[in-house]
Amino acid sequence: MKKKALKKGVNLGGWISQFKEYDHDHFRSFIQKEDILRISDWGFDHIRLPVDYMVLEDAASPGIFLQSGFDYIFSCWDWCQEAGLRVILDLHKAPGYAFDTQESNTFEDNKEMQQHFMELWKTISTKLSSISCDSMAFELLNEVHFRSSNIWNKIVQQTVRSIRSVDKERLLLFGGNYYSSVDHLKDLVILDDPRILYKFHFYLPLSVTHQKAYWVQGLHEFDQAVEYPGIAVGLEPFLEKNPLYKNRLSEDVNIQFDKTYLRKRLDAAINFSNKISQPVHCGEFGVIDRASMATRKNWTRDMVSLFNELDIGYAYWCYKAMDFGLVDDVGEINDRELINILTK
Repeated sequence: MKKKALKKGVNLGGWISQFKEYDHDHFRSFIQKEDILRISDWGFDHIRLPVDYMVLEDAASPGIFLQSGFDYIFSCWDWCQEAGLRVILDLHKAPGYAFDTQESNTFEDNKEMQQHFMELWKTISTKLSSISCDSMAFELLNEVHFRSSNIWNKIVQQTVRSIRSVDKERLLLFGGNYYSSVDHLKDLVILDDPRILYKFHFYLPLSVTHQKAYWVQGLHEFDQAVEYPGIAVGLEPFLEKNPLYKNRLSEDVNIQFDKTYLRKRLDAAINFSNKISQPVHCGEFGVIDRASMATRKNWTRDMVSLFNELDIGYAYWCYKAMDFGLVDDVGEINDRELINILTK
């Protein structure tokens, strides 16, 4: 798969990742062939398919793999083949690591779990070897947050070697530390491998994209609408009264959020791309559905314009529900113009 083949994509979060419970009725119904055909009809060219490891492997019995999980991937791939969509298979949660439960993560300090991770990817690569490299890429792990980028870089190198022992042609993606932050691209190890695509996620400014999010400390308590373009009205006095949240939110105080701001924050991606003379990919971006639809569309319009101007491929978060959806939990379109912005 050529790196620049992944231009306009959308995430299928909430299907075989981040589900409320392990439930085959959910897996069989949340995303179906009709969804994939609709995504293609809208004008997207790829999907990012997040999968949690416990769909593929018995969490209570490491090394015991679940054919049903691989069958869901094969079904999705079959639908995508018919629809003309490429696939990024993203390991969203791994043994000992989940981006949304930092307090319980043991992966970065546990050599056995790291080895397990490498073997898991070797098995995934082997079981999916019949899927052409031109139609599916692999993403090593979603939104790593380690003490040090050096730890992640070592794991990346070892995992790529493990995958390459059985699959030498597959396009592989990985992002930097601190939840695939654009600012941490510069800390990534650069591999001597022509089939690597470096990626990042972009949810800036956080006070716009995650406003009122119940899972983000500070923004949940701030509980104020922040319009785009605009400024975070009331954020400065809120942080003075609640200094606990300054570390996360102080950079958004008294800042004019507009296209110029977004372009400046993308400098880190452009500088990295120019340094290595390779393209980069934005695997997630979007605005929460607690924001006004005008803000969601204005921000997304500017982001897509910048991605196109800078030749950066992207995958929007998210197709269905998950607080960011293009469609709601029963598949009804939330706003057709937002879809048009993403696919024009």
